[in-house]
Amino acid sequence: MSTSSSAAHRPSAVSTPLGRRVTAGLTGGLAGGIVFGILMAMMGMLVTIASMMGSQSPWVGFGIHLMISIVYGLVLTLFFATRFLTSYGRGTLTGLVYGVVLWIIGPLLIMPMMLGMPLFTFNLTVMLSLMGHMMYGVILALVAVRILKGRA
Repeated sequence: MSTSSSAAHRPSAVSTPLGRRVTAGLTGGLAGGIVFGILMAMMGMLVTIASMMGSQSPWVGFGIHLMISIVYGLVLTLFFATRFLTSYGRGTLTGLVYGVVLWIIGPLLIMPMMLGMPLFTFNLTVMLSLMGHMMYGVILALVAVRILKGRA
């Protein structure tokens, strides 16, 4: 009986309303994006992000980065929360893996294609970007788990 009563008081992502998943994705994506964006600013990468849209402004780069961060946050919470954002431990692992996937999609594939650079190039900046993407994924996932559990 204790198992069923404790499960009844613990909301799962399955029963989490759409609005809460949207809030979790927006908030988690923004939180992770701000932290990662600060690191990108310190590395001088925001101008590179801005150049994908024809700008040289780090502020434009930061804005683009935050929009992408929010979209990726929504993708995680809207499509994968039910299975992967059910606990802090599982969320941490999910965030790490999600960060690696985003790193492959972004700096290794999409950004080089948009800037006419070779795909899948590995250098120090790209490897530091991997750590930033993993950090983003963990922050996103942990904030999302907290919101999905109803403690935000």
